[in-house]
Amino acid sequence: MKALVLAGGAGTRLRPITHTSAKQLVPVANKPVLFYGLEAVAAAGVRETGIVVGDTHAEIEAAVGDGSAFGLQVTYLRQHAPLGLAHAVAIARDYLADDDFVMYLGDNFIVGGINGLVDRFAHDRPAAQIMLTQVADPGQFGVAELDSEGRVVGLEEKPRHPKSDLALVGVYMFTAAIHDAVAELKPSGRGELEITDAIQWLIDAGHRVESTMVTGYWKDTGNVTDMLEVNRLVLESLPARVEGTVDPGSELIGRVVVEPGAMVTRSRIVGPAVIGAGAVITGSYVGPFTSIAAGCSISHSEIEYSIVLPRASISGVGRIEASLIGHDVEVTPAPATPRAHRLVLGDHSKVQISC
Repeated sequence: MKALVLAGGAGTRLRPITHTSAKQLVPVANKPVLFYGLEAVAAAGVRETGIVVGDTHAEIEAAVGDGSAFGLQVTYLRQHAPLGLAHAVAIARDYLADDDFVMYLGDNFIVGGINGLVDRFAHDRPAAQIMLTQVADPGQFGVAELDSEGRVVGLEEKPRHPKSDLALVGVYMFTAAIHDAVAELKPSGRGELEITDAIQWLIDAGHRVESTMVTGYWKDTGNVTDMLEVNRLVLESLPARVEGTVDPGSELIGRVVVEPGAMVTRSRIVGPAVIGAGAVITGSYVGPFTSIAAGCSISHSEIEYSIVLPRASISGVGRIEASLIGHDVEVTPAPATPRAHRLVLGDHSKVQISC
C-alpha cells in the first residue's frame, strides 16, 4: 500500500500568511500541520509516500526532505495548478501504479491517526473507503448520502441543498479501480476534477464503497479559527517540559514547554503553552493555548490563545488574543497622537460626543 499526501493547495483562507508560506507548514504547537499527517501515515505502516506539491514545492521539499525523518520513502509529484483532488490522483497515476493507496489531505488534522481505517480497508478491500463526520455547515464540504442500511449511495461536492449533514473527512482509501473513475471525469462547475464525482462513478458502476464515521476529533485547518482550535487541542495533550532557562522572577503555571535555548525572564507563563527554541520572553504574560515559535522575542507584552511563527517580535503591546502572527513580524505600539474630533456638519445638525 502507498500513500498520496496532498500539499499543493494555495491556502487562500489563511492569507496573508500563505502569500509567503505553504499552508501545510503553518505550525500547530510548533510543528507543521503536514508533519502530523506524515506521522499518521507512517504509524499506519505505510512507507512509500507520494506528496503532491504546487507552487510552494521548494518549501515543502526543504521541510520534509526524503521522508526518512518520518520513516517514509517520499516521492514528490508536481501539480502545476490546483485542479481538484481527483486531478491529484490523475497526475500520480504512474507513481501509484495498481497499488492500493490512502489519500491524505495535508492540511487536515485527525486525532487518533488512521491505523484503524487502514486495517479495515486492507481486510475488506472495497473499491473505496471514506471517512465521514457530522458538521453544522455541510454545504462547505463534500457530502455523503447513506441509505437506511448505512451504505453510501450518493456524494456531492459543496451542494447548495445538502442531502445530509455528513461531510467527507480528508482521508480516503482506494484500490486501483479509482483510476478508471478519474479517467472518465469532466471538470465540475468549479473547474476541478472532483473526487466526490469519481467515488460516485464507482457507486454507479456497481463497485463497493464503504464509509466510517470519525469518532475522534477532525479539523480542516484551512482558516485561522480552525488553526487556533487545533493548536489548543494539541497543546492540551503536551506534558510539561523545561529545557530552556527560566529565572527565579518568572512563574510557570500548568503544562508549559520551554524548549532548549529559550529564555524566560520576569514573566508569567500559564499553560498549556509552548515556548520555542531560542525564544526570549521578558517582562511579559503568555496565556493558555499559545505557541511561541523558535527565535521569537516577546517583551513587556501580553498574549494568549495565539500562534506566533518563527522570529516574530512583540514589544510593549497590551493584550493580544486569538491571533496568528507570521514569520519575522514586528509588533510595536503606535506613536502617541493627540485625541481630537474632526467634524464637517451640515446646517441644523445635532451631535452628541462622548468625552
